[in-house]
Amino acid sequence: MTAPFSVAPLLAVSGIEVRIGGRVLVSNVALTVDRGEVVGLVGPNGAGKSTLLRAISGVQPADGSVVIEGRPAADFDRREFARTVAVVQQIPEAPPTMRVGDLVLLGRHPHLGWFEHESVRDHQIARLAMTCAGCLEFSDREFGTLSGGERRRVFIARGLAQEPVLMLLDEPTANLDAGAQTEVCELLRELATDGVGVLVVLHDLSLAAAYCDRVVLLADGQVLDSGPPSEVITAEQVARMYGSGVAVIHHPDHGRPIIVPATRD
Repeated sequence: MTAPFSVAPLLAVSGIEVRIGGRVLVSNVALTVDRGEVVGLVGPNGAGKSTLLRAISGVQPADGSVVIEGRPAADFDRREFARTVAVVQQIPEAPPTMRVGDLVLLGRHPHLGWFEHESVRDHQIARLAMTCAGCLEFSDREFGTLSGGERRRVFIARGLAQEPVLMLLDEPTANLDAGAQTEVCELLRELATDGVGVLVVLHDLSLAAAYCDRVVLLADGQVLDSGPPSEVITAEQVARMYGSGVAVIHHPDHGRPIIVPATRD
């Protein structure tokens, strides 16, 4: 009898534990991300979302297992990892006088050989990445002149220029207005449609419910629940995590949860 064919997750994380100064910030976390899937990390402030993302990306030392495309992440050298995984940090930093177009073009460096200069194709990919991320219009500006929201767009573009199969993003919608938040989330969905796996920390539960295929709810550094947004972002869970000041209703069109302030009689 032939064994059933199975496809390993793009990202498989298990037993992740982070200790800093004797304090456990993340404990025994496991999650997966498949190709073409957007998975949201949600939870209250201090739940360990950003710490977990840094551990997965290799920035934060941690115990446990991180496997990407069936290989331990520790087996990747830095350039190979950067060709495979793009990381967009919560607080983007770059030299203030650096031109935005040049910063995005850095995303092509993992694909270049030693002493190799960017080709016409590399410039085209960087330009397309800026177009997708909505920052082409300020490609000639200096990074230091940008707002916080604009800087996030630039770093998303740099990540796209890497042509990754997996993107890790830490609150990419922070400091963006409602329209820009929607544009960023639509972009993440488009990436998933193209087969990229996306793991994203989101502070806004309504955005997570609207755009994520699955969400992982963290509390006190542990996974409290995971699954489709409609099963995880419930009135009971939200009240437990955020108190009685918010309520859960459902969108009249698609039925996904929306978080709103609780009303009083």
